[in-house]
Amino acid sequence: MKRRVTLIIIFTIVAASLYPQEKQPVDWVDPFIGTTNFGTTNPGAVVPNGMMSVVPFNVMGSKDNAFDKDTRWWSTPYEYNNVFFTGYSHVNLSGVGCPDLGSLLIMPTMGELDVDYHHYGSRYIREEATPGYYSNRLTKYDILTEVTSTTRVGVHRYTFPKGQANILLNLGQGLTNESGAFVRFNGSDEVEGMKMLGTFCYNSQAVFPVYFVMRIAKTPSQSGLWKKQRLMDGVKAQWDPDHGRYKIYDGYQKDIAGDDVGAWFSFDLPEEEQIEVQIGVSFVSIENARLNLDKETKDKNFDTIYAGAREKWNNDLSRILVEGGTDEQKTVFYTALYHTLIHPNVLNDVNGEYPAMEGNKILKTDNTRYTVFSLWDTYRNLHQLMTLVWPDRQMDMVRSMIDMYKEWGWMPKWELYGRETWTMEGDPSIPVITDTWLKGLRDFDIETAYKAFYKSATMEGISYSTDTIRKGGALPDSYYASLKGDFNRMRPDNSDYMRLGYVPLRSEFDNSVSHALEYYVADHLLSRLAEALDKKEDADLFRERSLGYKNYYSSEYGTFRPKLVNETFLYPFNPDQGMNFEENPGFHEGSAWNYTFYVPHDVEGLAKLMGGKRKFIDKLEMVFDKGYYDPANEPDIAYPYLFSYFKGEEWRTQRHVRRLLDKHYTTKPDGIPGNDDAGTMSAWAVFSMMGFYPDCPGEPSYTLTSPVFDRITIKLDERYWKQGELVIESNRNNESAIYIKNIAVGGKPFGNYRISHQELINAGKITLNLKQEK
Repeated sequence: MKRRVTLIIIFTIVAASLYPQEKQPVDWVDPFIGTTNFGTTNPGAVVPNGMMSVVPFNVMGSKDNAFDKDTRWWSTPYEYNNVFFTGYSHVNLSGVGCPDLGSLLIMPTMGELDVDYHHYGSRYIREEATPGYYSNRLTKYDILTEVTSTTRVGVHRYTFPKGQANILLNLGQGLTNESGAFVRFNGSDEVEGMKMLGTFCYNSQAVFPVYFVMRIAKTPSQSGLWKKQRLMDGVKAQWDPDHGRYKIYDGYQKDIAGDDVGAWFSFDLPEEEQIEVQIGVSFVSIENARLNLDKETKDKNFDTIYAGAREKWNNDLSRILVEGGTDEQKTVFYTALYHTLIHPNVLNDVNGEYPAMEGNKILKTDNTRYTVFSLWDTYRNLHQLMTLVWPDRQMDMVRSMIDMYKEWGWMPKWELYGRETWTMEGDPSIPVITDTWLKGLRDFDIETAYKAFYKSATMEGISYSTDTIRKGGALPDSYYASLKGDFNRMRPDNSDYMRLGYVPLRSEFDNSVSHALEYYVADHLLSRLAEALDKKEDADLFRERSLGYKNYYSSEYGTFRPKLVNETFLYPFNPDQGMNFEENPGFHEGSAWNYTFYVPHDVEGLAKLMGGKRKFIDKLEMVFDKGYYDPANEPDIAYPYLFSYFKGEEWRTQRHVRRLLDKHYTTKPDGIPGNDDAGTMSAWAVFSMMGFYPDCPGEPSYTLTSPVFDRITIKLDERYWKQGELVIESNRNNESAIYIKNIAVGGKPFGNYRISHQELINAGKITLNLKQEK
């Protein structure tokens, strides 16, 4: 019998080696992609759209590390090339360009207690990361650290060697510019409290609290609190050279508040031991943080929670299955898909409560309330991906946006945990919600949404005095955000826009052209929505407005060019100025070349303005040939798809898309072309690799290109779409065959390179026959 069991075991091992288990989508994800080259993603533990993320914090170093001097510069808690670890931060942003959050740091140490991160920080080795899990080993202490998470709870497991082990909760260190906090012991193994966060992109009004409860699965031998003290003349007791101006309190002091405070726990370990730590958060109250902690981790240990996180990720990633392609392409694809599912985030607690937008009320929802709406970025493609593949979440995101308007009178622009940061340009809620409505998802209050849109599109903005207008004077963007009273907060320069048909340049760097181009797109989509809602006069008004982009076209340069109040063009003018995110009059984070083709709602009209199809194509091709195209810049990311608006030029789209994918999206840590922008750059890769892209935000259609994979199966939600799946199949003789020979949709020849949303979801199967030559 023993011999038979042994033979079975041997056979099983041999069979497993000969027939290895097929990789699941979750196995293709590499969370280290995008963690350098300003990608600002991180390898921390998070579940899809989770409130909680647990991220290794390594952007504040020891005193002899140069990068410690510029900590306010970092917009991410983790950078791949840094090596000095000072703990795990909780609740973080992914792929953004401004610092915030990255707080509630938990750090394990060994030996004598030291609460100065310059001293207790450690280098680390053997990093590992997979969706829902991160691990490293701290070389200074020989501690194995592991973290995972649920939607609202961060879970740690530390494997300590023999000796005095310490666990520190540092409420002072972080990316946020806010330093105030409160912490209180609730028994020997639990602390609770609050930490202030905010000032995203240095907006001093966007400040909010996060509440927490931290629980340790072992009773400490000692515990206490600390507070960083300022050096004061004549008060010798406040200066402790061994602990870096910190005052340490033992367990007799139960609570403390102020700047740079923290809590510590010490353990006398006779041998190697694992200790688990859990921290629940809430943006409502300490009580809700405890409720979240209890509900999501009850009777679960680290391994069980990690298994649940991994299952959630695999279920979500399995909505899209790919076959064919290289291993590298699968890794790029599934990592990009992973990044699109980090933001927006769940805001409500397990009981449905959440903080009202820009107010002090606590409200309750039966749906999911979302936060972190980086809409200037995500309106271009991420929400279109959500609509197609996760329509239930997109519906709740739209409902969240509409509720924000109901709560404080404005749609979100760049909303962060119930505060509006007023970051970036335009009126970006309009394309998101219009796109959702026109594609057939309609279980939300569209009339209230339209009321909000009409308000921002027609309300007066900042009023300039006659003298100010005559002199071409301006108010800085930061001033708009600080104003109180009745004016257009979404479109602060709307008075000029409505009066002149464009936004005039009023100061050297006021982003006027960038503002107006966003308004034109928003007004086009508002016209489409008004038409769908049978508001004909409004539709005509906004359609006419959307064509105002022609005011900016300079035939002298063949680009858009800033215009002054007196309707003359800016002089002198250099269309190349603004490359590499340099400051540029009239344009935000780009040159005239990055914006001139951003008229997605009237591509043919723009071509006519430029002198016809041939001149348009040649000029657009020149943008790529001369390196003017910026793959990390939102306004021009759809440029490769514009060729397909013109018969006979579609091959250029197929060539450029494949070239850009191969060049800018890789499996290396710098494998994203700049800030991922809350998943926007990753969404570009996901769509492009599947072979279709929503190049005009808000329009219910896509442009087709050649897929990277041989077969793509998108599992559609039959509660929203009639078909249960969409299959995209490519037939090619070799990997160099990237040009489309012909297309079949639903088994019938399809003679177009643009496909409507309804045609796409009802197709069942799309077949593309590819060839090597154009």
